[in-house]
Amino acid sequence: MAYKIKYPQNFFLLRGNHECANINRIYGFYDECKRRYSVKLWKTFSDVFNCLPISALIERTILCMHGGLSPQLIDIEQIKNINRPIQVPESGLLCDLLWADPDEGVTGWGSNERGVSYVFGPDVVRSFLRRHDFSLIVRAHQVVEQGYQFGARRGLLTLFSAPNYCGEFDNAGAALSVAEDLTCCFSILPPTKKRSVIRSSNR
Repeated sequence: MAYKIKYPQNFFLLRGNHECANINRIYGFYDECKRRYSVKLWKTFSDVFNCLPISALIERTILCMHGGLSPQLIDIEQIKNINRPIQVPESGLLCDLLWADPDEGVTGWGSNERGVSYVFGPDVVRSFLRRHDFSLIVRAHQVVEQGYQFGARRGLLTLFSAPNYCGEFDNAGAALSVAEDLTCCFSILPPTKKRSVIRSSNR
């Protein structure tokens, strides 16, 4: 967020499912704000989170969001028409964009083991891409071992940038760079213990 303030034309933030007061109130952000600063700061962050964009479209061909697709998403204009500030509802389009997950073993839509939103199959992704003439959906929301993982015949990319997530996973993190010609390349952030092994082997 500091980079967005410093370089507003170069950094673009999207809302995730944890940019929601009733989620980060439970999972540590509230406690950290209270311990280091004040509850007032947490409330200010919550107000900011309610204003964050939901998705981004790169050159009208790569659609980005935190979670995934929604059975209610027929037209991209629907996302533009979500009025902000807004709190995340328990169901519906906004909820799905922040909470839905792809599942290679599903056809169509299925129930999500998170208890929120849906899982969607590769057929849903391919149909969506064809309908809107997009080439790729980029989303986050799930830890993947190498930091990134393709699905739906490379029509969907899960991108996860935090290595050693919560100290519980031995995952790499990854960042995606998209060039002007839409060529994509990855920068990998190896998990800590792998990084230390690499350093010792170079000596």
